[in-house]
Amino acid sequence: MPGRKYYFDTSIWLDFLEKRDEPNFPKSEWAVKLIDKIIRNKDYILFSDNNLVELVELNYSEFEIEAILERFGDIIIKVEATERQLGVSKDLSFKRKIPLRDALHALIARDNNAILVTFDHDFRQLIDIKKSYRTNELI
Repeated sequence: MPGRKYYFDTSIWLDFLEKRDEPNFPKSEWAVKLIDKIIRNKDYILFSDNNLVELVELNYSEFEIEAILERFGDIIIKVEATERQLGVSKDLSFKRKIPLRDALHALIARDNNAILVTFDHDFRQLIDIKKSYRTNELI
């Protein structure tokens, strides 16, 4: 039976890649623990073109990102947003006054039957699309 699939909002990737722990809020530590759990359980992490765009906008090179993803081996599943998802995310973004890329993350997670992982409060407005979880709720 295939393992569970997780989909990380880009902020979770940043928590993993950068030391972003805060007092009483060790989000980088939690991200590492969740990834370790995913590896132990032989589960998967989806990485989308939406994640890639956001990381590139934050000055990570595509080469750096590919090198990071390669270290994970087979647990990474690359997915691309569909034209339909892009259209729906634009509509959701406008109607709910949330960032387009957050709406797109929720749709990608939903359509790929993945557990959505984020700390971003904007996802509360997308609960009818896809429920989200914080890293510390999943470790």
